[in-house]
Amino acid sequence: MSHDAIPSDELLLLLSRLSYRRGNFRLASGKTSDFYVDVKQTVYTAAGAALVGRMICDLLARRSIELVGGMALGAIPLVDAALNEGARRGWELDGFFVRKDVKEHGTSAKLDGRFDARKRIAILEDVVTTGESTMRAIDAVEAAGGRIACVIVVVDREEEDGIRNITRRCADVVSLATKSGIRRAAGEA
Repeated sequence: MSHDAIPSDELLLLLSRLSYRRGNFRLASGKTSDFYVDVKQTVYTAAGAALVGRMICDLLARRSIELVGGMALGAIPLVDAALNEGARRGWELDGFFVRKDVKEHGTSAKLDGRFDARKRIAILEDVVTTGESTMRAIDAVEAAGGRIACVIVVVDREEEDGIRNITRRCADVVSLATKSGIRRAAGEA
């Protein structure tokens, strides 16, 4: 099992300026933290979406990934950024997202979008603390017959064994940024 961090000074600067906040925050895990990283604040800028899309697609290309997805809401802008960059490169790449709850109308789908269990799949995650939401996405994909080839995380909070928990389920996990890298870029070394 491996975990690689792919540092990018440009991404760290954008995250530190647009997404990183100090204060008292309640996390999805229920725990409190003295900082928060809202990746959407970076990815919902043209520069952030382009950079994250390029970084994700560079990793996808090395792994021959055909399908990207993850948990709603955090993964949706990441999937969109990857699909847009994939289209720019002329790739066949599809996306999907995992709903927290099965929708009660239409197709009643838990996996929405272009899910195809036969394709090589990457799970995208905005921020990892415990890894719980990533593992819920992996569970949903596996329950639908899919197999995860890799997990790409934008920010590893470097706590709660989140990345280690994910590597127990998927051997190939990559982080684009870490808490310590963002703090350094914010001048908090």
